[in-house]
Amino acid sequence: MAQNIVITGANRGIGLALAKHWKARGERVLAVCRQASTALLDSGVEIIDGVDVSTADGVSNLISALGNTSVDILYNNAGIMLSETVDEMDFEQILQQFEVNTLGPLRVTMALLNNLHQGSKVGLMTSRMGSIADNSSGKKYGYRISKAGLNAAGKSLALDLHERGIAVAILHPGWVQTDMTGNSGNLTVDEAASNLITRMDELSLENSGTFWHSDGSVLPW
Repeated sequence: MAQNIVITGANRGIGLALAKHWKARGERVLAVCRQASTALLDSGVEIIDGVDVSTADGVSNLISALGNTSVDILYNNAGIMLSETVDEMDFEQILQQFEVNTLGPLRVTMALLNNLHQGSKVGLMTSRMGSIADNSSGKKYGYRISKAGLNAAGKSLALDLHERGIAVAILHPGWVQTDMTGNSGNLTVDEAASNLITRMDELSLENSGTFWHSDGSVLPW
């Protein structure tokens, strides 16, 4: 029986690749975005547009579109990366990244809590740049702060949703060739999507709350 899979930020990059891969496997994919790209329109998945995860009003569109639809997998993929340094600090940019990268996934997960059920899985697209122990290069203040915050939220969600039978994965996709990385990664979006789907397949209540690289290795907090 096909699973109902909701993916945010599905109009391009890894989100789009996830939508295509899950659809090819026979799952029912509901691709969520602010505005659908041509590639997403051509993918053949169901599209829920007009959704901005950074605001309560933006997420209300998703709630209305889903109604009572049962969600087997919720993959919070939407995110942005801007750049700040000590010499060029921008607190508005940092706040913007926090709204999208940290509060966005939490806002969506809370909004769809009644659509989730025992056995549902929640994926959080984070980054090893949110690891404090792994930070050896500094910079990117907003992105690092927002992803560290998402990691903390993900760990709490894993604990708090355990009794409901809902497992949570905290996932770093790897260095992927996307617009965000300037296409400089060592993984294609298809390779990353395949790895991430494997991690979601392996996710259970027993390993819920783990911070994984998409290759399956466990990352330091």
